[in-house]
Amino acid sequence: MNHKETLQCSSLMPITSRPDILFERGAGSYLFDSRGRRYLDWVQGWAVNCLGHSPAPVAEALAQQAATLINPSPAFFNRPAAELAILLTQQSCFDQVFFGNSGAEANEGAIKLARKWGRVNKDGAYEIITFVNAFHGRTLAAMSASGKPGWDTLFAPQVPGFPKAIYNDIDSVRALVGTNTVAIMLEPVQGEAGVIPATAGFLRELRALCDERGLLLIADEVQTGCGRTGTLFAYQHAGIEPDIMTLGKGIGGGVPLSALLAKQSVSCFEPGDQGGTFCGNPLACAAGLAAMKAVVTDGFLESSRRNGNLLAHGLGSLSRELGLGEVRGQGMLLALELGRDIGPEIVLRARDRAENGADGLLLNAPRAHCLRFMPALNTTPDEVREGLAILREVVASVLKDMSREASHA
Repeated sequence: MNHKETLQCSSLMPITSRPDILFERGAGSYLFDSRGRRYLDWVQGWAVNCLGHSPAPVAEALAQQAATLINPSPAFFNRPAAELAILLTQQSCFDQVFFGNSGAEANEGAIKLARKWGRVNKDGAYEIITFVNAFHGRTLAAMSASGKPGWDTLFAPQVPGFPKAIYNDIDSVRALVGTNTVAIMLEPVQGEAGVIPATAGFLRELRALCDERGLLLIADEVQTGCGRTGTLFAYQHAGIEPDIMTLGKGIGGGVPLSALLAKQSVSCFEPGDQGGTFCGNPLACAAGLAAMKAVVTDGFLESSRRNGNLLAHGLGSLSRELGLGEVRGQGMLLALELGRDIGPEIVLRARDRAENGADGLLLNAPRAHCLRFMPALNTTPDEVREGLAILREVVASVLKDMSREASHA
């Protein structure tokens, strides 16, 4: 990054540790920086770019909508929002949709909806059971609902009403249910915790518990929804139906968009209860409509599952060869246990290959001991093989250097 670029970027708040790279262009599975270096992107905006970077359907929808209608205000209907809502309800078990701008905003809406339902139908019950190591977003209520270590004191005091159970442990959930309980909220896969899936049996037990005790089941599918785990929504793997679901990330194909979906029996918001300046914005919804139409096209998810299996098989082979740990996840949301805290070093070296004229590889280490993989849903077999080859080279080099350092200690 040159001096001018550094000055420009220094005006941005340092909310994350960013490398000295300025990305200028993206195409499919690849990003290109200001020096023309190429990177195979297996982060894709943290599972945001379901069709890769700058996909033609989304770009064309944005251009057409920008020239037609950008923002009439959420006080009026607009065609892209209505059509996207219809598509989502037709493809799911839900009846109504509220569009927001981020996953955290959708989860805030889910919390509000559940509490409103509890006030109307359950004598003011307001507590929502969530889980240790959960991640629901960065607003105060979403952070309070999350179980990420350290977040209980980061912006204290927390919003009350979110007792924490143990993931995949139905007895720990049952022990927390009381007269103030209105709902249970979980991610079908805990992404930030290292891609930890809820078992199908656990999801079915939660559904049964909610039915038994008159509670709502909320599925936070901000990361897992929109095809990421191989089915359109992750709850479908377990054959259950939540009462409320939230979507984000992939729904906009790279454009800021989220959704709160609910069954009619739960959809108790009245005018004034929920809103937002940009909610249901036609520009964002046009992008989401284009992205979701592509994802539900015949054969798309089948192809994505096939290539996700190719990636999982390759990660398994690499793990056995290099003495690593388990491969977790489904579809295009996978994790590789490393058996040691070398994730950040692997991320660094994979990216920095680009400094030597080779393709870089963009990876994510949600925990120091594991890597998370979130390629575009339409990534190709050749791109999977390319990424695996780079990953093997990088991991082997890190392990070799560790062995050398150990022998000299």
